[in-house]
Amino acid sequence: MPKKTRRTKQKQSIRQAKEIQRKYSRPAITVTTEPQLSAKVSSETQRPLNDYQYLNPELRRIGILAGVIIIILIALSQIL
Repeated sequence: MPKKTRRTKQKQSIRQAKEIQRKYSRPAITVTTEPQLSAKVSSETQRPLNDYQYLNPELRRIGILAGVIIIILIALSQIL
């Protein structure tokens, strides 16, 4: 079985990156509300909702990895 060439690997990585981008990207949602008299929101504090769309999956992965590492450390401390 021949090895994959660099070009093939590069094409695959580009395809995978596009799939991931398509999976996690959403169209920008603009939220328009009527300003309240008691509190005004400046345009600097309003951010598009899709700025942090990658955050939840990343935090979930970090939490799982941290949990696994803690369990391994506890098991090793009991064994050793």
